[in-house]
Amino acid sequence: NRGEIATRIMRAGSELGCGTVGIYSHEDRFTQHRYKADQAFQLNTDKSPVAAYLDIDTIVDLCCQHGVQAVHPGYGFLSENAGFAQKLEENGVKFIGPTVDNLNTFGDKTSAKELAIKAGVPVIVGSDDAFATPAQAEAWINSSPITYPVIVKAAMGGGGRGIRIVPTADDLDQMFRLASNEALNAFGDGRCFVEKYVDQPRHIEVQCLGDGTGNVIHLYDRDCSVQRRHQKVIETAPATGLPRDTRENIFQDACRLLSMNKYRNAGTVEFLVDK
Repeated sequence: NRGEIATRIMRAGSELGCGTVGIYSHEDRFTQHRYKADQAFQLNTDKSPVAAYLDIDTIVDLCCQHGVQAVHPGYGFLSENAGFAQKLEENGVKFIGPTVDNLNTFGDKTSAKELAIKAGVPVIVGSDDAFATPAQAEAWINSSPITYPVIVKAAMGGGGRGIRIVPTADDLDQMFRLASNEALNAFGDGRCFVEKYVDQPRHIEVQCLGDGTGNVIHLYDRDCSVQRRHQKVIETAPATGLPRDTRENIFQDACRLLSMNKYRNAGTVEFLVDK
């Protein structure tokens, strides 16, 4: 990764006595994270700045050439890409994060939703599958009981990318294409799914830790409702004004969901609490 998160990881590596390796695009050659690493290598100059950081083959080749033992993906880019984690493992490089199975399940929001339903976790009414085109999304909406407004969300990735509110049927084509193009550029996958739009919900997150064998604990909740462009700006912990029963149900749902997939590492389960 790059920027602030990369320098924090490198500082932690230094404190632990581990050598660190950074990667950078040509456009990032003067950024701080390049110089904070013990070694740094430039990515493919034939690709755009974003595409360079999504270039799995080049990154894995650099790891193999320079004896990298583990990769911390930070956030964004390839941090939730199961193919990246799989290829690292195939080449003997440890992926510091969830397992490949975890990433396959939770990295794709449609499969995550399927698991949530199986675990008895309440979910918002929406499509079971992701769509590649506005026409596919429109056909599903017309055949379902869902009504406008709806929200279009990228099937992969996160961070508020690839999300658009669709007030009416006339807005679907434009909003879907905007969400899809943004998702494709950010995560390499432009598929989107459709959900019923929930107006002004509270965004409550639960931080969890899993050991990869089914044991999961929660570290309580935080309110992330203050957002800009679907990305949180302020976190308040704990969330104020939540009824005790609601809070306990959220904790139990979060742990049960991750336990079913034998989640490994730190993970956040996000909930919308309506009015």
